[in-house]
Amino acid sequence: MADLESAITPVLAILAAVAAAVLLTLAARLVANYAFRKVPGFAGRSAKARLPVFGVLALIGTRVALSATASGRGWFPAVDFVTMTALIAALCWLALVSLGIAERLVLRHFTARSKDNRRLRRLTTQVTLGRRFIAALLITLAVAGLLLTIPEVRALGTGLLASAGLISIVAGLAVQSSLSNVFAGVQLAFTDAIRIDDVVVVEGLWGRIEEITMTYVVVRVWDERMLILPSTYFTTTPFENWTRNSPKIMGSVELDVDWQTPVADLRGHLDAVLAGTPLWDGRTGNLAVTDAVNGVVRIRVVVSAQDSSALWDLRCLVREALLSHVQQSQSVSIPRQRWEMIDTGK
Repeated sequence: MADLESAITPVLAILAAVAAAVLLTLAARLVANYAFRKVPGFAGRSAKARLPVFGVLALIGTRVALSATASGRGWFPAVDFVTMTALIAALCWLALVSLGIAERLVLRHFTARSKDNRRLRRLTTQVTLGRRFIAALLITLAVAGLLLTIPEVRALGTGLLASAGLISIVAGLAVQSSLSNVFAGVQLAFTDAIRIDDVVVVEGLWGRIEEITMTYVVVRVWDERMLILPSTYFTTTPFENWTRNSPKIMGSVELDVDWQTPVADLRGHLDAVLAGTPLWDGRTGNLAVTDAVNGVVRIRVVVSAQDSSALWDLRCLVREALLSHVQQSQSVSIPRQRWEMIDTGK
């Protein structure tokens, strides 16, 4: 009977610890939601932390319960080792989830308060990259903690420290390229060279910065392909950033027309087209003759829009509108090849 009671006691202690973890998790959630009730979206975001919090509390309670009721058992060291490693993993999980929640809340807070698109894109880039850097550091520390829970690994510590100089040299040579990309990624984020959602031209391709990580940058090109470039590319290779100072952007449309084209009429039609579309931001809308050689007159239209996506649509709209106007109302504007018949008297 005494043996049965001694076997049941740790189980009951563990169940009590789990029940206490459930109650503490609910209480912590209620307290946190009340404390941050003025923060929009906190309750929904904090829901992701319920399982990590419960896991940490349950494992702490389990270790305390087993230490109090089964510390002298033969199986206790093995179970204690498992609970310790699980606790380290759960703490890392909780830290990562909390980091993600903090990132989303910070970005949402500044998005609601600031209308400066350039500042928001810069903040998004820095906060996202900072979160990834801290997450990588936390995972590294968690793995190191898990390894140090193994006695054999701790015993190797002296030998590892003795050869740390040689190991650091070898490791530095082996990961030189990777470390260069890591430092380049940090440089990109905090020198404001590129930001998430910037419009750039790289390798002759127009695209938008989709993602900036510690080692590479993802550019979504105009045809929806993903161009993945190492971070060092943007610190060592010249590239175009169309939205470096402002998301507002200008673009051009060019047409070759006949010498008889009434330019004033085309300019009036352009003004009517721009006035009738919300894609135009009202800053620039000019039509000018830029060349007149080789039998054609080249007309360039310069328009502006709030961002690159609107500019693309606006350029297509202007091009189609001018083409339709030439076809329907200005047939004389269609380019022609002319020959002159000369009577030689023969």
